[in-house]
Amino acid sequence: MEKLFSYGTLQMEHVQTETFGRKLNGQKDALIGYTLSEVKIKDESVIKTSGTDIHPILKFTGNDSDEVEGTVFEITPSELNQADEYEVEEYVRVAGNFKSGNTAWAYVCAATELTR
Repeated sequence: MEKLFSYGTLQMEHVQTETFGRKLNGQKDALIGYTLSEVKIKDESVIKTSGTDIHPILKFTGNDSDEVEGTVFEITPSELNQADEYEVEEYVRVAGNFKSGNTAWAYVCAATELTR
């Protein structure tokens, strides 16, 4: 199983069923070293699924006092590929460190990762 952190639309049950065909099970946690921002999405299929063109996005700070709360879901490798397809070009998947001490995948701002 893979672990995937969601802080935005993938926490919505209708987005989960549309993307994965099921409701996901997860645990609350917080990603360390990021802050929450917003991005305007242009992909019509993602807008249709989520119901909005404004999505949250994580920006790397590297500051241990910066945390973003969300949910870590257990998904299959195949579902991780489906999540990759759902996310648009403004996001990149990275391994993150969490308040719980665990690691999980997270979709973060591609532009800030490039300058890291």
